[in-house]
Amino acid sequence: MGSDLKINKKIQKYIYDKGLKLHPIQQEIINYNKSLGKLKKMQISISQSQFLYLIVKISNIKNILEIGTFTGLSTLSMALALPKNGKIIALDRNEETNIVATNFFKKANLENKIKTIINPALETLGQIKDQKFDLIFIDADKLNYKNYYEHSISLINTNGLIIIDNVLWHGEVVNENTNDKLTLNIQKFNNYVTNDKRVEKVIIPLGDGMTVCRKL
Repeated sequence: MGSDLKINKKIQKYIYDKGLKLHPIQQEIINYNKSLGKLKKMQISISQSQFLYLIVKISNIKNILEIGTFTGLSTLSMALALPKNGKIIALDRNEETNIVATNFFKKANLENKIKTIINPALETLGQIKDQKFDLIFIDADKLNYKNYYEHSISLINTNGLIIIDNVLWHGEVVNENTNDKLTLNIQKFNNYVTNDKRVEKVIIPLGDGMTVCRKL
């Protein structure tokens, strides 16, 4: 039986070099995040940014909701792929990182496609309950993943995609003896999505793991 290739740093660099080329502002965000110390782990991986770009590009996606923006790499990656009439609503509660992100959006001349909202995401999700989206990307506080997911199910169009980051949680999801609160929460969330008959789903081992769900 075939198995997934173990990705070391040399192979990872090869993948990056042979894949989609980064936009200059994507690279600026990555360089900026390197200066943030431990906080840089909140950034999606380069391979994830390439994946999000391509998914938006090929799927006729026009309306995106992002839950968790940080300094804007995932937002920008998706916005670059949107058609002229495409829009992203990006939710985050951190005003400081949001200012950084919006400055990058302006430098890329994409601020007209991106609306940022600084507020606890669950409050905003309740306020936009009448809107519909083609893609929802979840990458915020892990303890609320199930709540974000349930809101997303009601906000996503039929055949739309819900993509959730960090579902492999540094490999700790297979640790059956863990007492870590966040790990246990991710394990429970993954089991919940696995048993959800409202979607088709697949886990892709990019970055820290992404679950891609298609609403039935």
